[in-house]
Amino acid sequence: MATLLGPADFVDMPWKNGGGTTRELYRLPAEGDLELRVSMARVGQSGPFSCFPGIDRILMLVQGDGFELEMAGERRLVTEPFVPLHFNGEAAVGCRLLGGECLDFNVMTARRWGRAELRVHPLAPDRDYRSEGSRGRLLYRHGAEPELWVLAPGETLVLAAREPAEVLVEITLYPLDGA
Repeated sequence: MATLLGPADFVDMPWKNGGGTTRELYRLPAEGDLELRVSMARVGQSGPFSCFPGIDRILMLVQGDGFELEMAGERRLVTEPFVPLHFNGEAAVGCRLLGGECLDFNVMTARRWGRAELRVHPLAPDRDYRSEGSRGRLLYRHGAEPELWVLAPGETLVLAAREPAEVLVEITLYPLDGA
């Protein structure tokens, strides 16, 4: 049966580089070396991203004016909410805020564990969204009360929007061990 996690289950923790705080929504394993992590971060100042060797990252702006990232001599503007940007965790990334504080969404996957794919679905108040598949999945519903559903392989979940303009982020998991 699908497991629902909410704000009481989420854990706030300092950034590896000391520059801010991350709200960890889900992590494998709960302790020890990171294999998979889904989190959100409030970015309140410009500065470098933490380095995570061996980790693939997916980053999306959720709220705010956005930021400009500099990676490998290239500049990338991140200004549109819920548009995924993929990059390697070992990359040196500089971040410049384009306005005030931003909220971002992150998926980090250790390459030794496997990989994750992310899709964003707008939820309409008059329509259900059905998630089903043979892979394990995480479903993050962004709204006034954020929630994360954990689905085992083969489980199905039907969700409807609780408020206008809700967004659902579907993360499909591809662990190397096939679990």
